[in-house]
Amino acid sequence: MRKLIYKINVNTFPCTVLQFMRSQGFSKQILVSMKPFPDAILRNDKHPFMDDSLVPGDTLIITLPKETPSEKIIPYDYPLDVIFEDEDILVVNKPSGMPVHPSQGHYEHTLANAVCHHMQIKKENYVFRCINRLDRDTSGILVIAKNALSSAVLYNQMRCRRIKRTYLALAEGTTPLKGSISAPIARVDASTIMREVNFDHGEDAITHYERLSENNGLSLLELHLETGRTHQIRVHMKHIGNPLPGDFLYNPNYDRIKRQPLHSYQLEFEHPILHHQMLFTAPVPEDMYQAFID
Repeated sequence: MRKLIYKINVNTFPCTVLQFMRSQGFSKQILVSMKPFPDAILRNDKHPFMDDSLVPGDTLIITLPKETPSEKIIPYDYPLDVIFEDEDILVVNKPSGMPVHPSQGHYEHTLANAVCHHMQIKKENYVFRCINRLDRDTSGILVIAKNALSSAVLYNQMRCRRIKRTYLALAEGTTPLKGSISAPIARVDASTIMREVNFDHGEDAITHYERLSENNGLSLLELHLETGRTHQIRVHMKHIGNPLPGDFLYNPNYDRIKRQPLHSYQLEFEHPILHHQMLFTAPVPEDMYQAFID
C-alpha cells in the first residue's frame, strides 16, 4: 500500500480535505474506493470529514487501498530495460517487436507480462497501467503508473498535453527541413487496424517534424505530437510522400530495415506525486542506426 503524507502550509490554505485531495489528483473513483477503509484518510491522526477545513500546520496522511493484481496478465520472465523506478512510476525502454498489452496470439511475450513479473519479484501488488502507448514494432520510452493516483494524475497530464513526447524516425526520401502536418485520421473501412488521412470523417491530428540529417535516401526526423491518434506518425509521413521504410502496414519495403524505424526517444513530464519535472531519454536502437548509416 502507498502511504502519502501531506504537510498543509499557507500555499494550500484555505481549503477543505476534499478540495485538497482533488487538487492533488485524487479522482472520484479513487475517493469512492477509499470509503470502506476508515483509516485511509487521517488528519493529525484523526478521522476527518471531507468538508473539514485544513489549516497551516495540519498533517494529512492518506493510504491508497491495496488493489487486486491484474488477473488476466500472466507474469513472464522477459528482460526489462528499466530506466527509472520509484514508489509511483516505472519508466522503461521497450524493444521493437514487443506488444504493450496481451492480445490474441500474444498472451505472454508482452510488456505487461514482463512488468508484472518484475513486480512479482519485488513482492508488490500491481495493476498494469501504461500511460503512453507504442505500437508493437515501435521502440522506446514508456511510463507506467504503479498506483491509481499516479495513473489518474499522469492521464490528466496526457489529456492536457503536458507530457512532451519526442520521437525519432527514418523516412524515405528528402523531407522539407521542418514542417507541421495537420491532417485528420480515421480507420480504414473494413479494417480493424489500418488508418488513413480522411478529411471528411477523421479526427484532428497534428504532427510537427524537423529533419536532423539525411543519408542514403533516408531522412532522420525528430517529431513531436500534438495529438495521439493511432499510427499517427506512420500515416502522416505516408500522407506527405515520405513513408517510413519497413512498415508492414503502410510501406512494406524491407530493403533497409525489417520494421518501421520509429523510436520514442524522449519523454518529459511532471512527477505525479512529487511534482518535479522529469526528463528521460532512450538510446537509438542498433537496427535504426545501421539502416541510416549503411
